[in-house]
Amino acid sequence: MNKNATHTANGMFSSELIHPGEIIKDEIMARGLTQKELAHQMGVSYTVFNEILNGKRPVTTECALLLEAALGTDANIWMSLQTDYNLQKARQDKSFMKRLENVRRIAAIL
Repeated sequence: MNKNATHTANGMFSSELIHPGEIIKDEIMARGLTQKELAHQMGVSYTVFNEILNGKRPVTTECALLLEAALGTDANIWMSLQTDYNLQKARQDKSFMKRLENVRRIAAIL
């Protein structure tokens, strides 16, 4: 089993985190575009766009809408992928999960 996998509530194991930028990269390649071409078409800095594609920045609402316009994809897809990524990342943060468990314990007492 992957040492980075996490156990979920339904007993399934999720694999490593996949930032939506990875999926955007695949979409760009499938369409025969370059990152620079798409960044230019969307009117965003290549550096910022590259950071999104490499998981260093999140897909923002504005970026999702620009991707929708440029690629004809639904912005909700990109936002859902980013939200899923954020949730998985938070669940893998042991310190945060301990804090969350403390909040749940307190709420159960009240």
